Amino acid sequence: MVSRSAKVLHALTLENFSKSALFNFQSLLRVILLMICTCTYVRAVAPRLIDRNKEGILGLFFMSARIGERLSPYVAIACVAMAVTMLAQ
Repeated sequence: MVSRSAKVLHALTLENFSKSALFNFQSLLRVILLMICTCTYVRAVAPRLIDRNKEGILGLFFMSARIGERLSPYVAIACVAMAVTMLAQ
């Protein structure tokens, strides 16, 4: 029987750190899609939070919100496809 602390220690090993969303294409797409959906929702609820940062690194959130607004049917199809693939795994 493996103790709980051994399981936690194994979870913190370096081999698990290499499995980030940047190195797994499906996880990277999932993160980008969730960022687009989140930014679009935040812009709909509180537009000043997103609209004040149109340039620089924080401009990525503004661009993500624009993508979500303009391509909403495609984003919705991608969300459904992501949900189906997650359920199938």
